[in-house]
Amino acid sequence: MERKDTGRADDPLIGRVLDGRYQIGEQVASGGMATVYQAEDLRLERTVAVKVMHAGLVDDPEFVARFEREARSAARLSHHNVVSVFDQGADRGTLFLVMEYVPGITLRDVIRREAPIDAGRALALIEPVLAALAAAHAAGIIHRDVKPENVLIADDGRVKVADFGLARAVNAETQHTAAGGVLIGTVSYLSPELVVDGRADARSDVYAAGVLIYEMLTGVKPHQAENPIQVAYKHVHEDIPAPSLRVPELPAYVDALVARATARDRDLRPSDARVLLHQVRRVRQALDHGIVDDPELVADLLPSSRHQPDSIPTGVIPVDRAAVRAHDEVYDQAADADYDDYTEPVVRTGPVRTGPVRTGPLPTGSVRPPTRDSVPPPLPPEARRPLAEEPVVPGPKRDRSRRRGMWALVAVLVLALAAGVGAWQLGRYTTVPSLEGLQVADAKTRLARADLKLRLGTPEYSTEVAKDSIIGTNPDPGDRIGKGDTVTVVVSLGPELTAVPTLKGKTVAEATAILEGVKLEVGTVTQRYAETIPKGQVIRSNPAAGEDQPLGTLIDLTVSKGREPVAIPNYTGKKAKTAEKKLKELGFQVRLTEDFSDTVKTGDVISQTPNSGKGFKKDTITLVVSKGVEMIEIPKVRRKSATEAQALLEGLGFRVEVRQSALYLGYNVVAGSDPDAGTLAPHGSVVVLTVI
Repeated sequence: MERKDTGRADDPLIGRVLDGRYQIGEQVASGGMATVYQAEDLRLERTVAVKVMHAGLVDDPEFVARFEREARSAARLSHHNVVSVFDQGADRGTLFLVMEYVPGITLRDVIRREAPIDAGRALALIEPVLAALAAAHAAGIIHRDVKPENVLIADDGRVKVADFGLARAVNAETQHTAAGGVLIGTVSYLSPELVVDGRADARSDVYAAGVLIYEMLTGVKPHQAENPIQVAYKHVHEDIPAPSLRVPELPAYVDALVARATARDRDLRPSDARVLLHQVRRVRQALDHGIVDDPELVADLLPSSRHQPDSIPTGVIPVDRAAVRAHDEVYDQAADADYDDYTEPVVRTGPVRTGPVRTGPLPTGSVRPPTRDSVPPPLPPEARRPLAEEPVVPGPKRDRSRRRGMWALVAVLVLALAAGVGAWQLGRYTTVPSLEGLQVADAKTRLARADLKLRLGTPEYSTEVAKDSIIGTNPDPGDRIGKGDTVTVVVSLGPELTAVPTLKGKTVAEATAILEGVKLEVGTVTQRYAETIPKGQVIRSNPAAGEDQPLGTLIDLTVSKGREPVAIPNYTGKKAKTAEKKLKELGFQVRLTEDFSDTVKTGDVISQTPNSGKGFKKDTITLVVSKGVEMIEIPKVRRKSATEAQALLEGLGFRVEVRQSALYLGYNVVAGSDPDAGTLAPHGSVVVLTVI
């Protein structure tokens, strides 16, 4: 990802506030997967960096889910050389990651300005990178995209590594697979195994770190071609060349360090960044002391001689001394007197000649086959005559010649003895191979090939290493050890398990304390309504109570929000059957009563109690259902006074109309009614009284 000085003025994200919290400022970097902006955290009033994923990735729900999981994993990685992850979220289709803002430059900027960089400074720059990777590897996190653009150098000199977890989220959906024609990330730093099958482990990060060292030392990337596929092909089929081919003054042990870190066979690389960091510090110490040549350090660092011949980097001398003596010809000390500065083994096709093995300074970064000019001329025939045929020289001159010859013979014997002792000493030692992740049987075989023995140490629980596989060794991988010595291996018991306790009915605080007591942690807390669990208490956990889980597992909790309030609809004037059904579907209990109504049709709701607001499930709602208009029998009112008859009828709910008969005499006595007495009439209807 390239850093930029300013963002584009037409960028629609600039000025936008994501998640109601992060106000996007200028664009500071962009790449194939995302764009990074300087932003202001409005809640905490601090400057942060917000990485916004490109829309093409956000459209994939599986990627979004994986991105969120990896962001949470990266957020738990705390190290002073790692860019901290603060938050992650999505806002109207914008997927983003909030990180620590590191003002400054990237390692890419340093390489452009300073490369080739002095070896001591280059290793000083890579040390904090390896420290960050070592912390990640110890936490079970692999970076997968180590490159100069992801190494940030702050204005105060602090070095931090960015993008932990992001590469995993992307690569899981789009594998680094040359066969599929897709290569995600910067191909110049991909390990061979990532190119071939997309599988990565800590040694893939080690390879990329080795490429970084090479690029800092030389100023160029190790493999260059016309297109990325050709570069990927070279990673698989060609070794990283020795840096000294471009920078001849580099010591051979620097070449060996790069060769070890970038071995194509990952079994020959340091097992993780912690081991490589240890080796880098050894090399840096040698540089700081001004050591020009250190054959033992070269021997310790170079990949095993079991590596195939075509994979030995050009410019680095194989250091398996037994193999050299068996297959290579070395010059005799006396015959090679004029070639003291040339100490590399010389290959010849004739029989192997015994003699002292030469040691001493090696030409930095070069292996040249013997030429006619570099091989001493054969001795003249007279020099090869038997001693008995040597002409007799009388007198003191002959004695002096004899003394010189005797001293020369003594010197040759002393040199031969010293060389033999040195070769024997070298032959006594080997390097502890990487055994991490192997089964015991496989580790025993690998140690046997290195002439070492295996001892089982105390097994340990591990969340990163599978059960019955090896966690680590004592001595550490890459350390020098005597042949025949014993390597203690620590075997994984797998993750230590504990049963999830019963948390139902507990408050979140109580559940947190209970989980901490069994070395588990509270994960996501989700709230939902519950009719039987009081508000604030745990409804259930995931994983469920009783399930065995590794220590440190996040236990998600579902917590009650109490009873769910339900809006009460008003069914007054509606069909009573419909009202009853709908209210029961909402969880209410319904009580029905009936009454007559002059205005509401039979079967409809006259009134509802309550008829508005909110209630809870199982609350009772009362409906008064209409029985229609009430029918009342007309009483006998004949011979009653008009006043008395009217009062009687109105008391029964009738309306009364009084009419005088044609023969009205003024007595106001009821002569009859309409309807007649004994007839049923609707409540509220009109009864006509005829008076005389």
